[in-house]
Amino acid sequence: QAQLVESGGGTVQAGDSLRLSCGASTRMFGSYAMGWFRQAPGKEREFVAAISRGGDITIYSDSVKGRFTISRDDAKPGLYLQMSTLKTEDTAVYYCARGITHARIRNGEILAWGQGTQVTVSS
Repeated sequence: QAQLVESGGGTVQAGDSLRLSCGASTRMFGSYAMGWFRQAPGKEREFVAAISRGGDITIYSDSVKGRFTISRDDAKPGLYLQMSTLKTEDTAVYYCARGITHARIRNGEILAWGQGTQVTVSS
């Protein structure tokens, strides 16, 4: 099964930007929708963003809409999450996810998860 490996996490200050990446070891990357989830300490994992096969449709949670941008490069292959105007409440472990469609990803129907990368936003 293809592995998903996140990178790019770190500690930043509120208002800063950060870009997460997710690499995949499969030539089938372009056949799947992809997404990002996050889990803060003591909270359930929550949906952040998803992108359709081909990248023509993107959806976001209300909490990140207008600040985060999801994108993909099927040639590499890679999935990205550009995070801007970060807030302390964005602190979480961020997970890359693969699914059949972007809508199913939003609904939590996940085929595979990455191991996660920590993002910490300090005030």
